Amino acid sequence: MPLSSPQYFPDVALIIEGGGTRNAYTAAMVDQLIAHDIHFGWVGGVSAGSSHTVNFLSGDRFRTKASFVDFAADRRHAGIRPFLRGKGYFHAEHMYEIAPGADQEFPFDFDTFSSDPTPFQISAVRADTGETVYWGRESATDLSQLMKRVRASSTMPGFMPIPMIDGAPYVDGAIGETGGLMLQPAVDAGFTRFLVLASRPREYLRAEFTRPKLVAAALRRYPAVARGVLARPALYNETKQRLLDLEKTGQAYLFFSEDMKINNTETNLAKLRATFEAGMQQTQRDWPAVMEFLRG
Repeated sequence: MPLSSPQYFPDVALIIEGGGTRNAYTAAMVDQLIAHDIHFGWVGGVSAGSSHTVNFLSGDRFRTKASFVDFAADRRHAGIRPFLRGKGYFHAEHMYEIAPGADQEFPFDFDTFSSDPTPFQISAVRADTGETVYWGRESATDLSQLMKRVRASSTMPGFMPIPMIDGAPYVDGAIGETGGLMLQPAVDAGFTRFLVLASRPREYLRAEFTRPKLVAAALRRYPAVARGVLARPALYNETKQRLLDLEKTGQAYLFFSEDMKINNTETNLAKLRATFEAGMQQTQRDWPAVMEFLRG
């Protein structure tokens, strides 16, 4: 049951950064937003942030945590075993297209998700052209179509098999034109106030690649993906600076992880649980300030 009556903030856009299993940290904030029955005017996420986006809109606290803790640590579907079987370091087909089924261990509540009218966007990149593609409710016609797109948005090049949607290959939206931070789509949707959940610390900036030819060689089958990977540091850093500037003017609340001790491919259950708990401790400390911002 929600901890309070519904609270609506239609002038605020919720933006959720990706980061693989680092999102066990931000899962705590998403969990509490659900627990307090908080709603926004728009929600956008990319990569692992797309999973947070749909879990948040389905009001599912169990999936919000389990997606990045217990499920992410399941060695049948994460780690070297599935990688050696050709399924990817994270067995994405199982995680996104099988496990959310109604008769599975981690079912997704598509009915509740569909009944929430909040507009949302997730993004992915066409691996053949490099085009950034955005999907919202018009593409979420059923559970299968929704989860195919969440999987596409979350497909880390080199770590996970590239999925096909309508005959086109897609990879992680974080290498697209947003740089991994969905600020511009929220601005384009008309929003001027933003709650941003970041999986990186405040001082983090993405470093430029010192050996771009190695990146190009590793991704030679998809040169557009290589170009996106190489372009991402500048795009990410530019967008992050925009967010910091919005914070200074009071238009954004930026939730940066303060105690991140794992990388984006962590599968150790104890470490993932500790990461969620660290995120919950920060969430509880920051909660009064978050609510003060939301209430304007």
